[in-house]
Amino acid sequence: MSSPSRPAGVTPPVAVVLATVSFAALAIAALGVTALVLDADVIPVRGLGAFPGVIGMLCAIGAFAGALAWGLRAVPPGYLTAVPCALGAYLGEVFGILVGALVTGADPALGAAAAGSVALGWPGAVIAAAALLAGAFGVLLVRTPTDRAHWSWESEDE
Repeated sequence: MSSPSRPAGVTPPVAVVLATVSFAALAIAALGVTALVLDADVIPVRGLGAFPGVIGMLCAIGAFAGALAWGLRAVPPGYLTAVPCALGAYLGEVFGILVGALVTGADPALGAAAAGSVALGWPGAVIAAAALLAGAFGVLLVRTPTDRAHWSWESEDE
């Protein structure tokens, strides 16, 4: 008795979850390593605390997941789906930092300066690169055919 094999890889919702977790881990690690190598702060504006950065990353993750879920609706999805994922994560990070600074009661000029420094500096590029890579990974998960693991002697041909 043979089990039917799926013609494609994992389902799009599973791919979105796996790629989103990969994006979050990759972005946080890449920001940390880059900040360590460059000896620079991710958000160089003083007096804001950590809250704007957290809100920015949450918005970037949400925008990435939404863009990837939208892009994986195509059959088969194209690898260019990773571009809107990168753009969404980049804009989500910048918008989230601005909103996070305003929610904490900081001066709006400080929030705008923090968002601008991320948008125009290396953190924005790091976020976009991580999202581009994770978005391509999500598409790859859906497009790669999978089958259950089996031994060579389990073939029904014999």
